[in-house]
Amino acid sequence: MFLAINPIAFSIGPLSVRWYGIILGTAALIGLMLAIQEGKRFKMSPDFFMDLVLIGVPSAIIGARIYYVAFQWDDYKDNLWDVFKIWEGGIAIYGALIGAIAAAFFYVRRKGYSFWRIADICAPGLIVGQAIGRWGNFMNQEAHGGPVTEAFLRENLHLPDWIVNQMLIDGRYYHPTFLYESVWNIVGLLLLLVLRRQSFMRAGELFLSYFIWYSTGRFFIEALRTDSLDFTGPAWLAELMNGLWSPMQLLGFEQGYLTYGGNVRISQLLALLIVLAAITLIVVRRRSGAAAARYSDPIYRIGEEPDRSGAPVSDDTKAGGAETTAGSHSQDGKTKEQKNDSNHTV
Repeated sequence: MFLAINPIAFSIGPLSVRWYGIILGTAALIGLMLAIQEGKRFKMSPDFFMDLVLIGVPSAIIGARIYYVAFQWDDYKDNLWDVFKIWEGGIAIYGALIGAIAAAFFYVRRKGYSFWRIADICAPGLIVGQAIGRWGNFMNQEAHGGPVTEAFLRENLHLPDWIVNQMLIDGRYYHPTFLYESVWNIVGLLLLLVLRRQSFMRAGELFLSYFIWYSTGRFFIEALRTDSLDFTGPAWLAELMNGLWSPMQLLGFEQGYLTYGGNVRISQLLALLIVLAAITLIVVRRRSGAAAARYSDPIYRIGEEPDRSGAPVSDDTKAGGAETTAGSHSQDGKTKEQKNDSNHTV
């Protein structure tokens, strides 16, 4: 008989430390290290990114919980205290992204930087964090897909025993959707690392490319899961979702059942909308000139621009320079007047 991996890594008295928390912490740390390393190319302080993580992580948790509760309000409206019981499960990755990005936007703007430039630097860290974080779901035996055979896992996917055994839940084997998404995100990381060294990349486009890549994979993987938040939408929308997903059937995959009785998966629909919105933003920003800066350009605070030596010059400095210039012109004027006076005296 196979024994599942214990989700509790160790205990200190009454306190239990779960693998899920350790893995998420590791994911955040590696994402931070990637951002710090890239930030050094732009002469940015590591403290800037450390503070960003300290603000972003709790904001992500809050956003993830609010997102989940909002779409499952019927389960919480009669017992509001359960809203705060996050340890019992119930968070959503898109809610985490919304919370983290919103907090990052205000933090970055307060520091005086362009949000798009900083978001580009952080994009690889985001996707590698998600790639690692999905293994927390593996340890908890959650966020899996529909039932499959053991032969599918061993012979079709060629998975090692320790993964196959962990996918045996209550006597049945399930799709390791955590693994599908993790692999997809690792490939996405490599893609982003290549793209950010290309001269054609403009400000904000690496960040938007991250959303396009992640959401494309999420669209196809989400339909395999059996824990998706869903709603009852019009028949044409459900048919559209199923039609776009149909290539997966040619590969031998089947959709997981819808837990809450709807016909449209919320995360799947959101993934599609994000891809369309990201592509539209790239086109609009290029045509409007909003993406004039390239990824490789130096990063300055808003209101600063480089002088001839390459050093940033702020508005205050420029104003001071103008005053100095005006003063020099005034002095020149006085000198000429004094000369004229001398000539008249003579």
